[in-house]
Amino acid sequence: MALFDPFTLRGVTFPNRVAVSPMSQYVSVDGYTNDWHIVHLGRFALGGAGLVFTEATAVEERGRRTHGDLGLWHDDHVAGLARIAKFLKEQGAIAGIQLGHAGRKASERRPWDGETPVDSEDVSLRGEAPWTALGPSPLPYGDGWPEPAEMSLSDIGTVLEAFGSAARRADAAGFDVIDIYAGHGFLVHQFYSPVTNRRTDAYGGSRENRMRFAIEVAKAVRAHWPEDKPLIFRISAVDWVEGGWDLDDTIALAETLKSHGVDMLDCSSGGIGGPGKPQRMTIGHGFQVPFAEAVRKATGLATMGVGFLWEPAEVDRMVAEGEADLVALARELLDDPNWTLHAARALGADSQHEMWKPQFGWWLNKRERLVKKLNLRSE
Repeated sequence: MALFDPFTLRGVTFPNRVAVSPMSQYVSVDGYTNDWHIVHLGRFALGGAGLVFTEATAVEERGRRTHGDLGLWHDDHVAGLARIAKFLKEQGAIAGIQLGHAGRKASERRPWDGETPVDSEDVSLRGEAPWTALGPSPLPYGDGWPEPAEMSLSDIGTVLEAFGSAARRADAAGFDVIDIYAGHGFLVHQFYSPVTNRRTDAYGGSRENRMRFAIEVAKAVRAHWPEDKPLIFRISAVDWVEGGWDLDDTIALAETLKSHGVDMLDCSSGGIGGPGKPQRMTIGHGFQVPFAEAVRKATGLATMGVGFLWEPAEVDRMVAEGEADLVALARELLDDPNWTLHAARALGADSQHEMWKPQFGWWLNKRERLVKKLNLRSE
């Protein structure tokens, strides 16, 4: 069962190949963690996942997508995140944090409030004011969205410094892995995609120029991140938009990132076109894993496969056949935080609840003994 083989990047060994994708919860206040975050993330570590990521954590206050985003732009944010990292590691998981900047997608309402731009109505309803978003070019995220401020070279330098400082704080908080959020229409993606980058300076135009910001973010983070800790890049491997970023572009960027201290590409797709824009993706089980396989074969870089994964045998096959080194689940784990343990049982890797925490496994084994003794059917 390849899914339960350990895997090592730099000085970190993952106990299995199951990762928990970053899933934004939108319950922070001023970027701080609270009890919701430790319960939300802790249950996945208790459920056997090998790598647990926080949600997208903003490196700047203006880089939040919503008022409810986690943040790491201030030293005061470290203590709450350290509590989470400590608990995850105590339960046997590798603690990961995703660092990001929303760029032109900033100043947005939470999903259940409409995923539309924050405006004066939010001030009266929730006491939450809008702020000016940034982008590589002054192109709104969608119809009815405000125009972002085009980033100056000074702005670019400030954001790069913020990524480096956030990496330093992530290390202080005890995290083992950083994932840079460079996909789904966030700022780094906005720079490398021709859909959103219309600059004419060193950060725009050719593919090499559009890749420059992504490479500089990787360098800024690696400069403040210990050599023995892995650095992962989450990318949108294709834009699914006519004339947009494609897989050949991703392979070229992966080759360059590899030479600048990136250890793994986390291969997702889409998110650049803006709300309501048609995308040509065909969604199905593991539909984005072929991107991870293509990057892995072309570059030798380790990859993480994502995209509607839920069937243990198929996920195990993907790892066994080298389509990806790690697999990341999201919605399936929200529905079943013990998916990893249930997958182990389904694959024959855990017949007696050995992988469960003893506080759980003892009770489950007792139930099974009673069911067998009394000839009852387990529910």
